[in-house]
Amino acid sequence: MGLGAINSPEDGELIGGGLEQWRQTASSVAVLVDGDTPEKNSGDRLGGGGASTGLERMSILAIPQLSFSHVFRCKSVSSTGRRFLACERCNRTWSWSWRNWSKDVHTYLVRGKDLSNEARRGDYMKLLPQLCLQNDALEPEALDEDLPVLENSKIDESINYIKQMLGSMDDGRISVSPYDTAWVALIRDLQGRDIPQFPSCLDWISNNQLSDGSWGDEHFFLAYDRLLNTLACVVALTTWNVHADKIQKGISFIKENICKLEDSNPEHMTCGFELVFPALLQKARDLGIHDLPYDAPVARDIYSARDHKMKRIPKELMHKLRTSLLFSLEGLEDLEWQKLLKLQSPHGSFLTSPSSTAFAFMQTGDQNCLKFIEYTLQKCNGGAPHTFRVDIFARLWAVDRLQRLGISRFFQPEIKDCLSHIYRSIYDVGVRREFSVDEIQNFCDIDDTSMGFRLLRLHGYDVDPNVLSNFKNDDKFSCYGGQIIESATPIYNLYRASQIRFPGEKILEEANTFAYKFLQEKLASNQLLDKWVISKHLPDEIRIGLKMPWYASLPRIETRFYLQHYAGADEVWIGKTLYRMEEISNDAYLELARLDFSRCQAQHQAEWTSMQQWYENFNVCEFGVSRKDVLLAYFLGSASMFEADRSKERMAWAKSQIISKMITSFLNEETTSSEQKAALLTGLRKDIKTRKCGKREQRLINILLASLYQLLEGFDTYTRQRLKNAWGEWMVKLRQGEVNCGQDAELLTTTLNICGGCLVTYKDDILSHHDYKNLSQPHNKICQHLSQIHNKKVLETKESWNTTECRIKDMEIEQDMQALVKLVLEESGGIDRNLKQTFLSVAKTCYYRAYTALETIDMHIFKQQSVLYKTPMSGL
Repeated sequence: MGLGAINSPEDGELIGGGLEQWRQTASSVAVLVDGDTPEKNSGDRLGGGGASTGLERMSILAIPQLSFSHVFRCKSVSSTGRRFLACERCNRTWSWSWRNWSKDVHTYLVRGKDLSNEARRGDYMKLLPQLCLQNDALEPEALDEDLPVLENSKIDESINYIKQMLGSMDDGRISVSPYDTAWVALIRDLQGRDIPQFPSCLDWISNNQLSDGSWGDEHFFLAYDRLLNTLACVVALTTWNVHADKIQKGISFIKENICKLEDSNPEHMTCGFELVFPALLQKARDLGIHDLPYDAPVARDIYSARDHKMKRIPKELMHKLRTSLLFSLEGLEDLEWQKLLKLQSPHGSFLTSPSSTAFAFMQTGDQNCLKFIEYTLQKCNGGAPHTFRVDIFARLWAVDRLQRLGISRFFQPEIKDCLSHIYRSIYDVGVRREFSVDEIQNFCDIDDTSMGFRLLRLHGYDVDPNVLSNFKNDDKFSCYGGQIIESATPIYNLYRASQIRFPGEKILEEANTFAYKFLQEKLASNQLLDKWVISKHLPDEIRIGLKMPWYASLPRIETRFYLQHYAGADEVWIGKTLYRMEEISNDAYLELARLDFSRCQAQHQAEWTSMQQWYENFNVCEFGVSRKDVLLAYFLGSASMFEADRSKERMAWAKSQIISKMITSFLNEETTSSEQKAALLTGLRKDIKTRKCGKREQRLINILLASLYQLLEGFDTYTRQRLKNAWGEWMVKLRQGEVNCGQDAELLTTTLNICGGCLVTYKDDILSHHDYKNLSQPHNKICQHLSQIHNKKVLETKESWNTTECRIKDMEIEQDMQALVKLVLEESGGIDRNLKQTFLSVAKTCYYRAYTALETIDMHIFKQQSVLYKTPMSGL
């Protein structure tokens, strides 16, 4: 943290004195002030370097006469670990990490004061900012406004909380459904008494009526959900003749709101609504509830929708095969139960539905149905969700959320357990949502299957993509057989899965073609209301996903956008009723992702400052390298290897790119003699002090060796020598004219693996290993072709470089990328997975540069640095 003086926003007057004395006796107070006129001050940014835009100087106020506990009334934290920020007048925010002798520095948000008059009088007490808010008390929304420096303990607390949640996932957590709870409440006492068998369900209903008389999701109104839940609860209470006041309020709500079904989006109709709502109306009529709108025009429309659905899946078929109708048995009549019981889960459920299973029990008395209901109520605290269990669904989407939010690295053991659980549940027909991991069910959906296939393949599991053929009919894919409305999210997950393709996997190629066309048509027609989830960000998520294929998707860019799209606890899912799932949609993920993103950004900012200083100190521009070249090189490294503990790899990525470009520029200059080229190569092999060569090549050698030695601090002599050998071999090839962009990418990959420690554990020369060479060959070919496309894009117009020749090359690159992905993702005993992943990371950045528009790259650089801060990286 830099040292200076408080900078008054009014007149720029500086205040200081006694700084060294104070540093020896007490801690400092740091104040961040944003003035009215940004142009008045252009002081250094935090961490040094670059001019700031509207963000004034980080300053230190030294006051040896005062103690922190007296001034700020903070007794719980020692003075050696306090830091304060002013935010009252800030319209931008800043964050960075700092540790003092391995001790976390606690941070407080304070409000700045007018410093001018007090400064002239020397009134230090009035100069002190007023304590406003300790960072532990900040609400999540504050991250977008007054963001203080966030202590590591806050991140650790979030990690521990999420670990506990993932470790106790069991059957999955899901909200209670009033509708299903009402159906279970209808079951009469098994001893023949005129009381409910499950009084906890009746208690739940009586305790959870909303103020408007309805039952349902309190924070989101959906007419289908509220009316279905309310009608079911009214029927249950009327059946047992209890809570007449609640019954009347429920009836009033139904009468006043049933007309809202006419304007409701059919895409958001709850599952089986057209079957179960008419059946409930008939049940209410049989109970003598006379005040309900049985003959409302919208009710007739619902009956028509029911008849249409029954024509698509006739009852004859549903008695033979598992179809989605098993999920809504309570909405059907004239059922042949002896046949249907053969389609029952061994653990008693009908497609995991408590309401359908409760109805089946009331009709048959089947004990397996009863066991399922009892188990569900026990696990869900006396109420019934719309489906149970949700162990597969919860684990799949939890892992996906953690990955897309960029925080999966904190939960590797938990993710491993989740994927092992999921893998045990994969069969030839795909991923099932069913009760036991031991049973095989023939009813599955494309959503879970696509997500399961994708996650398992990315983590090295051997999975067969032909499981997706179960959802293909002619040239179309659907979530379930016989589905009327095909929704966007299952097809989007199919599209995401289809991109993780190995050579020769035709089903994935067909899925990719279908899904891309389907989603493009949905976007073009603005028809992206989804059947399974309510998300206002879904159109943007899909639009970005189609524009940025997986080959060009860099981790930090994906996280940057997903931080905008992920709704946290506000995410609502659609089943038989609206429901929420804690392991999938919660604010804990979002909070940790924001904190981690902020911390990583802070470190990236400091590293970028260092890169700018390096650029200036070594006169890199003299070798034809612009500041923007350096920025792009660092951006690609930080977007790919963003983790806080991978600083050496990021700096190696950026500097290697620039140094190789400088050397290439130097050796390719017509004015460079053969003696100078030889001197450069010789200089690499000698100690810095004994080199004898010209000034310019000596400066180049200084830059190269100083940077490499800096990157290798902490490694042994053997590892350093490996890096020198790699660069020496590359320079020999370069001098002989044998280097192309493929060799440049190979040099970068080798440098990254050395600096990241991936080669340290290998006693033999892993660079000569058969598997390593097998990775290098397609990798180098891909990067060479992608570089050619990138150069054409830069030098020519889009119309001229998008030619038949380029399209043929695109096909070659696609095939080579598939081969590389297979080598990287498949388990291999010879090479570490992290080492192989480096090849893919470098290839993906080359793909990104080749196929991403220049203005889009500029936007990504800006947005990556401005997601939490209101100011971009200096030097943009």
